[in-house]
Amino acid sequence: MTLFLTGSPTRFGEPAFTEDNGFLSEVKAALAQAAGGRLPHVLLVSAAPDDDGFTASVKKGMSDCIHASGIETAEIVMLDRHNAADAPSLVGKADWIVLCGGHVPTQNKFIHEIGLRELLEGFKAVVMGCSAGSMNCAEEVYSHPENPGEAVDPQYRRWLKGLGLTDINLIPHLEQVRWAKIDGLRLFEDIAFPDSIGHRFYTFRDGGYVIVRDGKPAELRGEAFEITRGAMRRVSEENKSYSFMNLVSISPHFPEQYWHFCAGAKANGVNVLAIADTPYDQLSWELKQSISDYYQVRNLEDYGEMYRAVAWFAHKWGKIDWIESNNEYWLEQDARLRTDFNVTTGIQTDRIASIRNKSEMKKYYALGGIPTARQIKGVEGADKVRAFVKKTGYPVIAKPDSGMGAGGTTKINAREELEAWLSAHAHDMGYYVIEEFITGLLVSYDAIYNSKGDPIFENNTVFPTPVMEIVHGNLPCCYWTNKTVPAKLAAIGRRTVKAFGIKSRFVHLEFFQLDRDREGLGKKGDYVGLEVNMRPPGGYTPDMMNFAHQTDVYQIWADMIAFDEARKPLGESAYIGYVGRRDVHNYRHSHQEVMERYGSVLCMCNRVPYALSDDLGDVAYIVRLQSKADVEEYFRFMTE
Repeated sequence: MTLFLTGSPTRFGEPAFTEDNGFLSEVKAALAQAAGGRLPHVLLVSAAPDDDGFTASVKKGMSDCIHASGIETAEIVMLDRHNAADAPSLVGKADWIVLCGGHVPTQNKFIHEIGLRELLEGFKAVVMGCSAGSMNCAEEVYSHPENPGEAVDPQYRRWLKGLGLTDINLIPHLEQVRWAKIDGLRLFEDIAFPDSIGHRFYTFRDGGYVIVRDGKPAELRGEAFEITRGAMRRVSEENKSYSFMNLVSISPHFPEQYWHFCAGAKANGVNVLAIADTPYDQLSWELKQSISDYYQVRNLEDYGEMYRAVAWFAHKWGKIDWIESNNEYWLEQDARLRTDFNVTTGIQTDRIASIRNKSEMKKYYALGGIPTARQIKGVEGADKVRAFVKKTGYPVIAKPDSGMGAGGTTKINAREELEAWLSAHAHDMGYYVIEEFITGLLVSYDAIYNSKGDPIFENNTVFPTPVMEIVHGNLPCCYWTNKTVPAKLAAIGRRTVKAFGIKSRFVHLEFFQLDRDREGLGKKGDYVGLEVNMRPPGGYTPDMMNFAHQTDVYQIWADMIAFDEARKPLGESAYIGYVGRRDVHNYRHSHQEVMERYGSVLCMCNRVPYALSDDLGDVAYIVRLQSKADVEEYFRFMTE
């Protein structure tokens, strides 16, 4: 079902459906899909079924409006008292049901008399509400007083059972009712505002609307306001959108720049519900402004606490649509919470091993025909590991099967080192895998994918010195973001995504670009799969992507969450160079000299958080450059 909620589908005084905010085009597209190429059958549902004159006037007006909008129809039928007994057959025949405007309680009574709620179960076509009709689409209908006497009548019921097509409550016709009075009471300040304590209403001018496709979270288009807790605030503007969605954001305070993900989602109308272990008053001002609610836990690793936090949000805000940390450390917990709360927009528990365990990744690489280094699990025992290394030759890499970054990774160069490693890890060898060592350039394919499995943003980052060597050698960290994604890398990156069944995620896929021909793997310049990471790249790389492509990947991710598409354009691309200097080293060129030479192209200069400094250095310098030669010169200058 495609559901449209409107005050009026026309702007005031206009004879046809408005084209503003894409309304007419959305209606036509939905009708074309529902009718399958034939002319649609239209069923109007009266809000005054016993008033023949009013009903006839509404039918003529809506029919004229439909035809003036360029929509041809097979027939237009009005459902009222005269043909109420035919409601089942009329609904079954309809491609488009329009719930007309009028008096909310009168229409509400009629729709229950004809059993419309039950008749719409499983309805696959188009439903459009107009004014009262939109209000009656809600599960629990807010029927504010509108006729004289209703505001002071103690018997008047402001809450009614509706059609259950949405949980959204509307107050239509903002431009007409904003300053209206009923029985001497102001509709907004004296009636709706007090009624919004514990509830949430939305109001917008005629021409704005809400669209819900196949039960997905609703999207409001056009200038609109939210009324809740006795106050009113603007949530959307003309030609912009607001998404009715609840996102639980896990640990959004770390890394520190991850508040941008929350800000992007909130800008799209998403209710951002944050969980962290930090007192609220210690959160950054930016993060506080980017969330809708906050729950502090004592320990983020205590699943019981985390479960209770999400349950509390579900009780207060309703169905949870997304649970996401964008942090590899919490991937398993994210998946478990999604599974327990039936959140289907992300990876659940049954798939987590395929993206966390390096040994399981091999199976999916194989499905996609993507070459990878030979590997053996430590659990197979020391003798089989020795036989494996004899076959591959030295060096080999031992690393945790489930882990992130270079932590716990060891390069083994000779038999003596292997025996020492086997002895040291005799008690926990089952947690490791051993891989043949491949020489080449480490690169990443970074992308954001929508729910259809299509990339809406792609990027390439190059790491000339592997992170393992940077950490173990306490070296400066140097890497760069490319202007473009090489076609061959884009192809194998997309193939990898398809093999792993990745949808609706930010991904960071690592590959080796071979520096020589290797039998069974490929030719020099080919790419070999190393690791999949179902989250954004670490550190400041998302910011480097922004600088490289003059865009906002945090917002692109948020657009994917809310609208399943990218709405942030890309600008002119450039190379972005990163250098992380170490406090323990003395550099030939001082900070002042760096600023004098690169200040005009400097994008960021930050003290790196201690938790990230092993990988990224102690002080980060990020610059925007025009050529690869410029990048190489920058690295030389910064590391001398």
